[in-house]
Amino acid sequence: MAKKHKQKSGADAQGGQSRADFRYWPHLIVLIIILFFGIIRFRLLDMPLERDEGEYAYAGQLILQGIPPYQLAYNMKLPGTYAAYAVILGLFGQTPAGVHAGLLLANAATTFLVFLLAARLFGAWSGVISAASYALLSTSPTVLGFAGHATHFVALAAVAGIFLLLKAIESKRPWLYFCAGLLVGLAFVMKQPGIFFVFFAGLYFLISEWKPTNDAPADSHKVDWRGLAVRGSMLIVGAVLPFAFTCVVLWRAGAFSKFWFWTFLYAREYASALGPYQGVQVLWGVAPGVIGSAVFVWLFAAVGLSAIGWDSEIRTHSIFLSAFLLFSFLAVCPGFYFRQHYFIVMLPAVSLLAGAAVAATTRKLKQAGKLSLQFLPSLLFVFAGAYPLVAQQDFFFQMDPLTACRAIYGPNPFPEALQIADYLRNHSSPNARIAILGSEPEIYFYARRHSATGYIYVYPLMEVQKYASTMQQEMISQIEAAQPEYIVLVDVQLSWLARPGSDTEILAWSQRYIQERYQLDGIVDILTDTVYRWGADALTYRPTSEFTVKIFKRGAP
Repeated sequence: MAKKHKQKSGADAQGGQSRADFRYWPHLIVLIIILFFGIIRFRLLDMPLERDEGEYAYAGQLILQGIPPYQLAYNMKLPGTYAAYAVILGLFGQTPAGVHAGLLLANAATTFLVFLLAARLFGAWSGVISAASYALLSTSPTVLGFAGHATHFVALAAVAGIFLLLKAIESKRPWLYFCAGLLVGLAFVMKQPGIFFVFFAGLYFLISEWKPTNDAPADSHKVDWRGLAVRGSMLIVGAVLPFAFTCVVLWRAGAFSKFWFWTFLYAREYASALGPYQGVQVLWGVAPGVIGSAVFVWLFAAVGLSAIGWDSEIRTHSIFLSAFLLFSFLAVCPGFYFRQHYFIVMLPAVSLLAGAAVAATTRKLKQAGKLSLQFLPSLLFVFAGAYPLVAQQDFFFQMDPLTACRAIYGPNPFPEALQIADYLRNHSSPNARIAILGSEPEIYFYARRHSATGYIYVYPLMEVQKYASTMQQEMISQIEAAQPEYIVLVDVQLSWLARPGSDTEILAWSQRYIQERYQLDGIVDILTDTVYRWGADALTYRPTSEFTVKIFKRGAP
């Protein structure tokens, strides 16, 4: 008997060990997924920066030089992403590859957090499905996934905060509430739409707390007000702290007034330019392109949302899923512009729903006794994920970084910015100021030269809004006072976005000012094979395309 008992115990131990080993298989699969998409991103690390990346990189570069945001570079975004870029540039170097290496790691971290969040809700295999969904969707060029937009960093902070919030609700540990609040607060500091994840965290916290205490009758709905106050206070303090810290730092640096104007006063004007009806029209036009060839993954998410109505286990998380999706969508909506990369903040919620779909449909097949079909939902998801990889195989697996950049951004001068900046850096002193008449801040970053004006974008100057004319006069005054060594004139419509009703004073001024004080020193003719002419050669060259960049050097013509 003793021998049999010993053998049985050994078998149990072996079975327990097997189960323990199997428990880590989902983590291994997620690691493989992260490595797969990491390799795709690594292949295109050298893709030239687009203008938003150029803004963040230039601001991050200035931070590393001890210059606070909003002093030499104005923009309406909160400065969290600037700080993130400063860290990335410090770690990986001040190059496009360095920026994209940081994005690669941020995307990998978000993918893993999506796995942990989905696994906590629906099980480990659903976590794998959700992680694969996020890795695929966030890498797609349909959401400009290869560019280091602020939305990637909003998503990272938001998912981390929401995951910790679930752990806090389960454990009731005040410090976890504080950490959860800190992270969703950080999502807001990364970019203003992150505030919706703060609202989501607060709402879900209140809903989770609104339940009977253990010793109360089930229908009494007696609330532990003392515990609610402590935990809620920790969540609120954590959420407020990143913004409060930002305000204090910028106030001490003397940049608070500019910060407040750009991120709240002007940002309010920008966000109110379009109405809801126009927004619906924009969304209707943009959504098919955002979904693109990943349409089947989005259909899985739709099935996951519908599972709230027909799967009891998914229904237990109905409030979380529906509220997370709603607030994620609201984070896409400010201003009703619905730009492609805005949808990145919505992808974690979409990915969770895809994981829920596989869990619910698999369970339904098992309950119906169709065990031979229980793997069908997972196999269909593999097809859904493989289809966009095949459909976009040229971009993912074949194009070089420059070709990939041109394929996404067309005639925007992003590849050309590299050579323009090289010329400026090699032909100007390290302390020289340059001015760019256009919206190409990446040139400042590459050239490692300071801007002669805080207006690193001219978009606000072309908008029909009450500050536009004042902004133009300020930009003119700053350039005239700085007398930059070089002026770069970007004759690309997408770099200006002038529209009917735009104030064109700065265009008339720039023509006069350049003619009186500068001479042509370079011209870039943006073609399939872009033509560059410098010095005397630029004076006799006649462009053949409608997209050009002209470089002027200070000195009488």
